[in-house]
Amino acid sequence: MDVILHIGAHRTATTCFQHYMRENSESLLARGIGFWGPRRTRAGLFRGVMPVAGAGPAQAQLDRAKGRVSVQLDKAAARGLRYLVVSDENMLGAPRRNLRDLRLYADAGQRMARFAYVFSGAKTRVVLSVRQHDMLWASSLAFGVARGHRLPRAHDLTGIADESRHWREVIEDVACAVPGSPLTVMPYEVFGGRSDDRLARMTGLTGLPDKHAREWMNQSPRLAQLRQILRDRGLDPDRLPEGEGRWMPFTKDQIATLQEAYQDDLFWLCDGADGLATLIEETGPVTAGQTPRADQTTRGHENGIEERRMA
Repeated sequence: MDVILHIGAHRTATTCFQHYMRENSESLLARGIGFWGPRRTRAGLFRGVMPVAGAGPAQAQLDRAKGRVSVQLDKAAARGLRYLVVSDENMLGAPRRNLRDLRLYADAGQRMARFAYVFSGAKTRVVLSVRQHDMLWASSLAFGVARGHRLPRAHDLTGIADESRHWREVIEDVACAVPGSPLTVMPYEVFGGRSDDRLARMTGLTGLPDKHAREWMNQSPRLAQLRQILRDRGLDPDRLPEGEGRWMPFTKDQIATLQEAYQDDLFWLCDGADGLATLIEETGPVTAGQTPRADQTTRGHENGIEERRMA
């Protein structure tokens, strides 16, 4: 049984994919595909992978988590599953920490090393979804504000744009943490909102169900919603720009910097990623048009992919 660890990232249509997997669970089981999503992993299955205060020594917690997961893996294998997709973006890290640190998944390596231990003995593969940095951070910030996080200040946005940790560094950390597991990278710009295609690339199977494959879930709030959220919290909604669409807090120069960083990530992946990861593309190289160039910051046809992928 192949165990496919889909580790996120957040704001890359992971919730859409998990919804698709749940809604098609019976037909997928008939194809030999099982699914563990957040409703299962966060209901105690992964408890102790990351140490819980007051629950005993960290290694003892980790060992209990490994035992718990091993029992469930044995049960899945006994059912005759060919593939078990384990999808939980919190394996990679916490979005609130990204917002606090103003950098991507600073503890990704440490976290994934613990999950590698928990799944040791299983035949595992790791799948990571990545997204253009300006859009990823804009979505994360909007979602964070909706959940009580403060509005970013100018120096916060500057810090994000100037940060040197991008997807390449995250991928390097993950690959080092799971040295025995192949690591696959799927761009959101290609696979966002295409859950059936994402699963097909994960498993190598064709003819998968298309029911619920194009449904959007957990979208980030738009400007009108964010203004109302600020009003409800007694804050000034005029701190947000005018308009009714997506909130883009970055300046044009910052957007260009973040997009250029993403292009560097993709070039590195296309060039082989130093043997650490494999980039999965739809057709042709991502850098040939799947992702907007750094100078493509206006709305309309050039950013059509992101306009259709609203998460």
